[in-house]
Amino acid sequence: MLSRVANNLCWLGRYLERAENTARLINVNSNLLLDLPKSIVLGWEPIIDIVSDRTTFYAHYDMADEHSVLNFLLVGPNNPSSIVSSLEFARENARTIREIIPREVWEQINELYIYGDENHQKALFRRSRYDFLTEVIESVQKITGILAGTMTHDEGYNFLKIGRNLERADMTTRIIDVRSATLLPETETEQSAFENLQWMSVLKSLTAYQMYRREVRLRIRRPDVLKFLLLEERFPRSLLHTLQEVKGCVQNLPNFAAVSHELEVVEKMLMAANPQTLIQDKLHHFIDDVQLGISQVFIKLEETYF
Repeated sequence: MLSRVANNLCWLGRYLERAENTARLINVNSNLLLDLPKSIVLGWEPIIDIVSDRTTFYAHYDMADEHSVLNFLLVGPNNPSSIVSSLEFARENARTIREIIPREVWEQINELYIYGDENHQKALFRRSRYDFLTEVIESVQKITGILAGTMTHDEGYNFLKIGRNLERADMTTRIIDVRSATLLPETETEQSAFENLQWMSVLKSLTAYQMYRREVRLRIRRPDVLKFLLLEERFPRSLLHTLQEVKGCVQNLPNFAAVSHELEVVEKMLMAANPQTLIQDKLHHFIDDVQLGISQVFIKLEETYF
């Protein structure tokens, strides 16, 4: 397989996952702000922190109000993580490897890009936001399903899965880091009553709420949520599961030793940390180290294959 093709497949997986994740974040934040009383202000700025684009955002907008943040996340100038940009990049990667992926996948990606480009303004309005974002999420899931069911599970498919799971691992750590920091501290005031609701939003950002409740039948608590999202190896969006998925795919490729070693470093760090016991400052530093580790995995991936 040409290194160019492998690179395009990996980034195709990343961009599709990024578009879906961004749509989920907007949906969940919209619902959370509706559920919280007006006296509790969380706003939209934490979403900018999750996608790590604060500098770029404030270069184009004066304040992080709902309209500005949504415009930035949907089709913002110079924002490669916006939904429309991610779909455009995914389409371009798919176009250059049309002979590698099933024709149905190319058609679905092309249709999704056209839909996002023509209809993203709908998400600026609360009445039509949910329908647009749900269409993006379900379309990406449909593409993922077609790929799983019709594409030969060879080296190319492994690169697709590697890209998808690295992007998923990165987003999981970002959501936990920013959301845990911006959640209200535990107090004996009436605000503590909303801690359960806010940790529920963390789970819903990763579509983890129902699976968490199956596993943990007690009330939603910070340590249990952290343990589930970071260490539950059977849940597809947990950090440990994504790392193991990438490792399994890499080991099906030639010359995998260097990338596999970097994955093992991150996995050992995760298993040794007991993240559910960490206070906020230590959790933040731990997640920083994990994200650096994930970046190092991708660097080794590029050096080895791309």
